[in-house]
Amino acid sequence: MGDRRNKYGASPDMQACPVETTLDVIGGKWKGIILYQLLDGTKRFNEFRRLNPGITQFMLTLQLRELERDGIIHREIYKEIPPKVEYSLTDFGRTLEPVIMSMKAWGSLIKCGLMKIERYKGRKVKGKLGNKLGVGIRPQLQEVNRIYQAC
Repeated sequence: MGDRRNKYGASPDMQACPVETTLDVIGGKWKGIILYQLLDGTKRFNEFRRLNPGITQFMLTLQLRELERDGIIHREIYKEIPPKVEYSLTDFGRTLEPVIMSMKAWGSLIKCGLMKIERYKGRKVKGKLGNKLGVGIRPQLQEVNRIYQAC
């Protein structure tokens, strides 16, 4: 983490916001997914490729190297032919489990809520604003909260 460029803020020193620091380590499109998949146990490179068909070999290699450099994952190389490499979470990486699981829970909540909100698209809202404009508006905040609570 020491000589990494800070991608998430203008705080180059150690006084950076802890959220910035966390995002600097696990941020990006694929790192969270890789970490979630490693919660189940050791994976080989091609397992990640099968689980994530949208990631390029270059990007997967880059993400794995960054996670290894930061001490989040361990890369085990077996001296055999063909070469075998396995990736697993380090003890330090395991400390991210509650973070990853919270992200999963939050994502499930949002996904559920967004699917329910889709049903409201195009719905006319009665009342002052809806009648005045003659168009549908987004559900009010209370309605959105009710939808999320129903998930």
